[in-house]
Amino acid sequence: MAQFIKIYPENPNEKEIAKVIKVLKDGGLIIYPTDTVYGLGCDITNTKALERIAKIKGIKLEKANFSFVCSDLSNISDYIKQIDTSTFKILKRALPGPYTFILPGNNSLPKEFKKKTTVGIRVPDNEIALEIVRKLGNPIVSSSIHDEDEVIEYTTDPELIFEKWQNLVDVVIDGGYGDNEASTIIDLSDGEPVVIREGKGSLDIL
Repeated sequence: MAQFIKIYPENPNEKEIAKVIKVLKDGGLIIYPTDTVYGLGCDITNTKALERIAKIKGIKLEKANFSFVCSDLSNISDYIKQIDTSTFKILKRALPGPYTFILPGNNSLPKEFKKKTTVGIRVPDNEIALEIVRKLGNPIVSSSIHDEDEVIEYTTDPELIFEKWQNLVDVVIDGGYGDNEASTIIDLSDGEPVVIREGKGSLDIL
């Protein structure tokens, strides 16, 4: 059964964050808050953990479109090809924030993602998520957790999330109520921005 860990976003407790990092390094799965909906995540470098997430999602790992949660722009550059100035300016305006950007991946992508030409990148405006990535030392893979209920697309109450996911993951972080609107997805892989999904992030950044 998963641990249920309360962490306050204003000032994440280092001891609690350390517990989460240990679980991630041991190949565990976590559910954590972002600036949009709660996400299901694992260490990007751990194959077993990536396979577990793919299985939960009912997809083959090589077909999965997970996004990478990074801590800042320099963290992003480890995984993407050189970008032009206008793309960089958009990222600088938008991040951290409720956006997922699709960018051309480089050769440093973990082996499970080598066949992919693009990668979805997130830098959420949420101190808990950012602190986890900073302390882990590399991005976490992320996938939004959907609700079966047709009316509520995303579960926002951490206690309800815990009830539903406690036997599937290793940690559920209670970082307060989540949002029920997903991130705005913008494809920047071809130079010109293409909006794939309009979500919480405003399009004024383009």
